[in-house]
Order: sequence, then C-alpha cells, then structure tokens
Amino acid sequence: MIRIDAATVLVQWAAGGWVFLWVTTRRREVGLGYGWLQRTIFLLMAAGSLVAALATEVVWTRDAATLAFMAAGGVALVVSIVRRSAGVSGQRALRERRSERVAEMTGIGRAEPEFDDSAVEFPPHLDLVAAVIGLVAVLFASIQAGDPVALSIARGLVSALFLGVVSDAMLLGHWYLVQPGLARGPILELVRWTGIVWLPETVLMLWPVGMVSVLNGTIDDAYNGLLGWFWAACVVTTIGLVGVTRAALTERAYSAVMAATGLMYLAILTAFGQDLVARVLLDT
Repeated sequence: MIRIDAATVLVQWAAGGWVFLWVTTRRREVGLGYGWLQRTIFLLMAAGSLVAALATEVVWTRDAATLAFMAAGGVALVVSIVRRSAGVSGQRALRERRSERVAEMTGIGRAEPEFDDSAVEFPPHLDLVAAVIGLVAVLFASIQAGDPVALSIARGLVSALFLGVVSDAMLLGHWYLVQPGLARGPILELVRWTGIVWLPETVLMLWPVGMVSVLNGTIDDAYNGLLGWFWAACVVTTIGLVGVTRAALTERAYSAVMAATGLMYLAILTAFGQDLVARVLLDT
C-alpha cells in the first residue's frame, strides 16, 4: 500500500522542492541568493536521506539516484555562484526602470550595482535536470514501497511535489524581505500550484486501500478513529489556508505578503499532517 521511512521522505522533500525551485528560477525575477539558499537546503536534505539509508536500509536504486541528484544539484549551485556577476535579467530590468523613474522625478540619478553584461546568466534548465533526477530517486523508492506499484508510484511522486511546493511557497514569502519590490507573480504561482497538487494528493491517499479504510474503521488507527479524523481535518485546513493565502495576496499593501507567509507556515504544518499521517496509518 505505502511505506514510510526517513530516507524516502527526505529525498521526496528535496526533489519536490527542487521542482518548484525551477518553477521560480525560470521566471528570471527572484535574486540569485534565493536559489543558493534553496539549493543548499535541498542538498542537505538529500545528504540526510543517504545518512538515514545507511542507518536503516539501503535501497541501491533509490540511493544511487539520490547521489546523482546531489551531483546535478551541486553543479547547478556552483554554476549559479560562478555566473553571479551576470545577475538576474528580470531583477536588473526592474531596478533599471525604477531608477529611471526616480531620475525623471528628482533629476538625481541613482548608482546601480555593476553587472557584467558580457557574462552569461545562470541557465534555469540546470535546476530542471536536478529535479528530474531527484524524481527518479523518488520513483525507485516508490517501486519498493509495495503493491499496487502504480498506486505506490503515483503517491510517491505526488507526495514529493506536495511537500516541495508548500515548503517553497513559505520560503519564497520570506525572500520578499530580502528583495523588496519583487512582484507577486512568483509567490502567486507557488500558492496556485499548492492548491493544484492538493487535489491529487488527497485523491490518491483516499484511493483503496487508503484513508477511506481508516475513516470507516476497516483499518484500525489504534486511537478509536481519532487519527483518521485528524487527517481529514488537515486535508480541509490545508486547502482552506491556501484559499485564504491567495485572498491575502490580492491586497495591495506590502504587509499582505508577510501575512501570506505566515499562513503558509500553518499550511506546511497541516500539509505535512495530511501526507505523513496517511503514510503512517497505511504503512504495511
């Protein structure tokens, strides 16, 4: 049905997070530092997956793919650092437009950071390559999780995306403190994807043998059904928080982004409850 272990959860989290890091970096709007932060976090998670595997059970296909994932992610991080002098095209264009407006209104030019126009920007497809390899590791882990294999694979991949997108949305919200003036397009996109991925995550966890069996008592949760209803509450609360976050981002005030970030903090808690509680109860 489903299997839970620390090594698999960590590589799922890292791979899913890297997918939505690419979704953000491909826009060429968010500063390079955001990518450095995210890549470092996810590389540490992938390393933690390997440590957990060595401490528990090595799955050679999954762990070899995890090593390849780390290698590809490391290349992306290094290239991003080496090419930092080029900056990010969208961020540079925004600064230039604002400097021009300030100069027109005040007659005073503002010094801008110097970028190397001859330097080549970081190519976002490197993040996509790393993300795909990470999902291959998740695929191998899911195949080992039990029958039916198709359901196991679907659950594994969707769970990776679900854990990744909700984490990235929260972290990107914090980046608005570092990069004031960043348009809301990037965070709106991640919040929208969180709502989209929530649906297959919920459906796949309900699919037999799934949480329906816990809710109707066929599978004993050892707490007289309490954990099943806790899972249901997490499901409803997660999508509710996503909706409220989306509504908050329609407000023009800058504080709306910070409110959205706080709401996504809560959404992480409920989303992880939605995913991990189901895994624990359906683990065989």
